Amino acid sequence: MGVPPKHIVSAIAFVRNDDNELLLVKSPRRGWELPGGHVEEGESIKAAAIRETKEESGIDIEIVKFCGIFQNVKHSICSTLFIGKVVGGQLTKSPESLEVGYFPIEKALEMVTWKHFKKRIQYCLNEEVHPFFVEV
Repeated sequence: MGVPPKHIVSAIAFVRNDDNELLLVKSPRRGWELPGGHVEEGESIKAAAIRETKEESGIDIEIVKFCGIFQNVKHSICSTLFIGKVVGGQLTKSPESLEVGYFPIEKALEMVTWKHFKKRIQYCLNEEVHPFFVEV
């Protein structure tokens, strides 16, 4: 496989339905979170956000807007966040997601417990700070 990359780039989608509910997936390791994952070699960041959302939730999206970047300096991870619009698909669980669903924003913020993931949602909600760059 070779040497693992020194930096990891991930692409994350912030997706709301027509009722202004937020799409979340439940990861076996991290609990509830926005859909997303690692950008593969030779793949665009936007394409990765679309692919990961489809793989983890069954939902097809198009990217509407770039929101910003969260950089985990200690672990060399750059997480890019995009607003996605639903264009098709059906909510479907996958090996990467124990559960999937749309939730009211306040409820979603309560459900997301992993350290910086709640902050990502709050930044995506606040368009005045787009594009943001946050070091964590």
